[in-house]
Amino acid sequence: MKSSHSTQFLINWILIGLLFGIILILIGDRTTSQQQPSVDSYANAVSKASASVVSIKSYYLSQQSDSSFPLQSQNSNQPQFKIRPNKGSGVIISSTGYIVTNHHVVANAKKIEVTFDNGQTLEAKILGLDPDTDIAVITTKLNNLPPLPIANSNKIRVGDIVLAIGNPFGIGQTVTQGIISATGRDRVGLNTYENFIQTDAAINPGNSGGALINPKGEILGINSAIYSKSGNYLGISFAIPINLVLDVVQQIIENGEVVRGWLGVEGVDLNAQMLEHIGLSDIQGVLITDVFDQGPADLAGIKVGDILTHINKKIIRDTRDVLDVIAHGRPGDKIKINGIRERQSFISQAVLGQRPRT
Repeated sequence: MKSSHSTQFLINWILIGLLFGIILILIGDRTTSQQQPSVDSYANAVSKASASVVSIKSYYLSQQSDSSFPLQSQNSNQPQFKIRPNKGSGVIISSTGYIVTNHHVVANAKKIEVTFDNGQTLEAKILGLDPDTDIAVITTKLNNLPPLPIANSNKIRVGDIVLAIGNPFGIGQTVTQGIISATGRDRVGLNTYENFIQTDAAINPGNSGGALINPKGEILGINSAIYSKSGNYLGISFAIPINLVLDVVQQIIENGEVVRGWLGVEGVDLNAQMLEHIGLSDIQGVLITDVFDQGPADLAGIKVGDILTHINKKIIRDTRDVLDVIAHGRPGDKIKINGIRERQSFISQAVLGQRPRT
């Protein structure tokens, strides 16, 4: 009898243990499902973000010889022009009416119209432009606009899911889905300063200036360009990281322009033929071909023919590296330059000036 009671006692404890195990599993599954967004739908993220994405129509004067178009001038001795519309997108980043878009969407426009998610259309004005990053800030008379929540674009990873919201081909607000294909693309040849997010989310003409968001409905970047020989989507799209965008926007709002450092040199990338000619084969850097008179580099003693190898201890591989390092500085910043002159190493210190307007 004692053995029978012991066996029953053991069985009871086993059953209790199994019950508690099942309960813990169920609690864990429920907690996990609450913490992770559903992969079945991104409707909540889109609903959260769509009201902050606008459609933009910019109007330009375009010379025309076709008399079927309405012309700005009817004088046969004068060039004749018609109004040519250009469509794009924008993102509300402030409740006080600031909207960010691409420089190429609104630059030189004679008139800009913004259409909000509710269908309301208003005229907008350019607050400031930065062609070097392809960023523009425009404003309307509306206040209490819904700004898009902002994510930290420095924390994105290749493989993260993203959604692109914009107005492709002017057909109306459209959402496409993809992943982050690459980060830090900086030699694409589209802008002076590049640090693109690459994605395979479909972006087409008219998407420019729209939002690249995460599954939480937070903005990661401003959709800017596509890699295409046809002009349409081929699976490689580029967005400007929101951290870079906000730095540019803040300077435009505060100063009306973006202020960057300037060294006052021109150079070319070193290649094997150059290195062989000067008898150096194990270095990398930029060969200086011109020094602006009385510019920061000239005052620091930099000469034509010098090879810049490091700036502030950063290795210089090509002219893009020089441009990026200097642009991140501000006028008045001191920089340390390492280089080679006539096969001898040298060190110089320069005080950055302000990059001239382009």
